[in-house]
Amino acid sequence: MEKSNNKRQLKWSERNIWLIRITGLLIAAGFIIVGINRQEVRTVLVKAIRICLECIGLG
Repeated sequence: MEKSNNKRQLKWSERNIWLIRITGLLIAAGFIIVGINRQEVRTVLVKAIRICLECIGLG
């Protein structure tokens, strides 16, 4: 009986992990969509370029 109980607990924890992953993915996608709607893509790209140029030492 203990083995079947362990399997049930394992399946429940796997379901929780998948639920957390999917929830995180949906939240991240939501934030990306909000950023695109606020037209912040260019701002992020400009900041990324500046950081890269500073790290490489070209700027």
